[in-house]
Amino acid sequence: VQLQASGGGLVQAGGSLRLSCVASGSISSLNIMGWSRQVGGKQRESVAGISRGGTTDIPAAVRGRFTVSRGVNTVYLQMDRLKPEDTGVYYCRASNGPTTWWGRGTQVTVSS
Repeated sequence: VQLQASGGGLVQAGGSLRLSCVASGSISSLNIMGWSRQVGGKQRESVAGISRGGTTDIPAAVRGRFTVSRGVNTVYLQMDRLKPEDTGVYYCRASNGPTTWWGRGTQVTVSS
């Protein structure tokens, strides 16, 4: 499985960005798709996950501001009311259970 993410960039605090990710390869086995981010030198953390059936998992830190959606081989992250602390590298991920694939990160920078 290969993942190609796009949509990062520079935005002012309070603004919005939409990240997109397209999966190719053996996509029929994919169940969970989602996004994680790495902020500064911290550990990578999940910011959104969505199952094939549409069940979402959004952590409290971004709930109400981040929304995840998906198609058969795509996953999107809508980020609203962005804050400077949301600045980091965002990674698309996809899993079939035993295996998780990662895309290359896309930089999101929120200026104050």
